[in-house]
Amino acid sequence: MKRRHFFSGAATAVAAASVGRAALAALPEIPQHGSADTAVPPAPPTGRPFRPVVTLNGWSLPWRMNVGVKEFHLVAEPVVREFAPGFVAHLWGYNGQSPGPTIEVVEGDRVRIFVTNRLPEHTSVHWHGQRLPNGMDGVSGLNQPAIPAGKTFVYEFTARRPGTFMYHPHADEMTQMAMGLMGLWITHPRLDARGRHPLIATADRDYAFLLNAFAVEAGTRTPRVNEMTDFNIWAWNSRVFPGISPLVARRGERVRVRVGNLTMTNHPIHIHGHEFEVTGTDGGAVPPGARWPEVTTDIAVGQMRQIEFVADEPGDWAVHCHKSHHTMGAMGHDVPTMIGVDHRGLVAKIQKIVPDYMVMGERGMADMGAMEMPLPENTLPMMTGTGPYGPLEMGGMFSVLKVREHLAAGDWRDPGDYVQPPGTQAWEWQGAAADLPPAPAAPAASTAPQAGAATVRKPGPGGTGHAH
Repeated sequence: MKRRHFFSGAATAVAAASVGRAALAALPEIPQHGSADTAVPPAPPTGRPFRPVVTLNGWSLPWRMNVGVKEFHLVAEPVVREFAPGFVAHLWGYNGQSPGPTIEVVEGDRVRIFVTNRLPEHTSVHWHGQRLPNGMDGVSGLNQPAIPAGKTFVYEFTARRPGTFMYHPHADEMTQMAMGLMGLWITHPRLDARGRHPLIATADRDYAFLLNAFAVEAGTRTPRVNEMTDFNIWAWNSRVFPGISPLVARRGERVRVRVGNLTMTNHPIHIHGHEFEVTGTDGGAVPPGARWPEVTTDIAVGQMRQIEFVADEPGDWAVHCHKSHHTMGAMGHDVPTMIGVDHRGLVAKIQKIVPDYMVMGERGMADMGAMEMPLPENTLPMMTGTGPYGPLEMGGMFSVLKVREHLAAGDWRDPGDYVQPPGTQAWEWQGAAADLPPAPAAPAASTAPQAGAATVRKPGPGGTGHAH
């Protein structure tokens, strides 16, 4: 991460004039972050104390304190985002990344956000889910004039309730969100004298990410902004497996995961090996009496969900969207199903016309996880990622929860592959087939009609039986 001054001298005077009363002698510095690695934030250097979240493959925006007000500086600008090694996209984001940096404050904080627009068109910022004055809500044309290209506006309000929120444009929203303009906002709870909150527990690990989706043609770098349904890049924080960082935890730690959905469809997020409770929504904390155990929670468009669990099962556990095509890379949705089609005698004839033709899909698509296929430059494979036992045949919205016995508190590094204790892994049967337990026989099909079943009288020979 690096900081740099964008405005100085005369430029500062022009910018200050454009932001009006809230402008100070100089704008805050513009923090920049160009890496797709997960950046673990330090403890807050000023203001009320809180335990920061860890934004998967993202970072938290630094601030400065000015007479008791937390001041942040967001810059909307074109960025280049690495989704996975070998695949990048030209997006729009904030402060060098898409999604933009996570903004973290504490309930009751007075917040001032300077927003500089370096896009080729006007923009605005809507603070999704916040309680704030109407003129700060960020819907251009309704609450405020849009922020013209090259100008800086100021938003200022008090963070009135704790929770997990988002920020995104409400100006040419279809284009700007399709290009990646979005970010997370976390308002931490204000604790009592004993360091507690009646509805929000203290978590040992606190993770956050946004669900986003893009339509990027093979071999290209810029999303199709007019797409509504046929997306091919399903991502967490504009990152796809195997490029998504794992969620790590020491056995027995309480883990909180915050997820926001800014795609065009819902996502059932599923965690293996553990039950969790939904402890927070867009509207705030869920009272303990309204919670129940789950292993999957469906997150609709525009929703936030906060889930919590105790990581008490050691291992490497999958975390993913349960829509199976969302755990795939770029794929052709018009490819016909070839399962069961006999290609014998056909391949050689086709290869006379198309020399690179290969058989694909007659036994399912699992072969795609291991074979090396020529792809256009800057194209994400449909299946990718390997584990200690071979191809995972995954991509997109997939990561791993890694629970370990002796992980140090505050150690966020990938601990590597889990080694199962002897006798705790599925194994291949090596005995004789005769020694296998017999498979239960299927019940015999009855030819008699069941009670209440519809009956059909077929026409006899010559078409009789059709008289009306």
